[in-house]
Amino acid sequence: MTQALVFIDGDQGTTGLQIHERLQGRQDIRILTLPPDERKNSQRRADAINSCDIAILCLPDAAAREAVAAIRRPGVRVLDASSAHRTTQGWVYGFPEMQAGQDAAIAHADRVSNPGCYPTGAVGLLRPLVAGGLVPADYPITVHAVSGYSGKGRAGVQEYEGEDAGSAPPYVAYGLGLAHKHAPEIERYAQLSSRPVFIPAYGAFRQGIVLTIALQQRLLPPGTDGAALQACLARHYAGSAHVSVAGLAEAAAMTHLDPRAANGSNDLCLYVFENAGAGQILLAAVFDNLGKGASGAAVQNLELMLQRSH
Repeated sequence: MTQALVFIDGDQGTTGLQIHERLQGRQDIRILTLPPDERKNSQRRADAINSCDIAILCLPDAAAREAVAAIRRPGVRVLDASSAHRTTQGWVYGFPEMQAGQDAAIAHADRVSNPGCYPTGAVGLLRPLVAGGLVPADYPITVHAVSGYSGKGRAGVQEYEGEDAGSAPPYVAYGLGLAHKHAPEIERYAQLSSRPVFIPAYGAFRQGIVLTIALQQRLLPPGTDGAALQACLARHYAGSAHVSVAGLAEAAAMTHLDPRAANGSNDLCLYVFENAGAGQILLAAVFDNLGKGASGAAVQNLELMLQRSH
């Protein structure tokens, strides 16, 4: 069996460590990492990225751009887990279930950008509904999402698990300037015609996300109700290995959403809740910010990219 050489640049961060862990024991790849004293050596990093088949970048945005600029060998393919290239022309968006043919586009791409954690839930909910004409592209969308503190990376883990964990706040809403970097990503890939309001938060739990989008039925096309939205999502994700859509009866019986429900998996669980009398609908997504929101999605995309290598 021919082994693909995969270089993980930034393998000591939260996402990189989990990718490394998920790839352990694979016989079809050989993982290249740099020893601790060479991780910040620009020449050694450039040598490594130019020697691999596929580079996975788990870096801050600026460092990810530098890594891509250092590529000289044409055959090097890149899977970027940062937000540096998510809306960059020429990069394929790494959400295989987003639309028909997206998985094939990822498989054949030389440059793939892993989605952000929050956009995975927002785009997962909105893209089929906007494309299907059930949610207008100009709907005034507000996305609210709460993630585990690991979404802050090592700093978040240290804050809640380190020596001063007792003083860590139970809940923090941030991005209050409404200029979070995920908003343009959601706008583009949900096919919205204007920027959504995006309100992120994190809580005192390690990992997991609950993301919600509230809709007013009076602002939707005539006849559009919770059943129509749920049916559209169910059709879009029928047969998907990693995205599930709860039935209306299942959702109606639920009293709460636990952000940790999908932890340890690469699953994205979607729900439609409705108060028909009030004309109000709530779209919701539950997933692991370190799974489908980061390392799980990266490994899923890597699997697709390896299909071309084999």
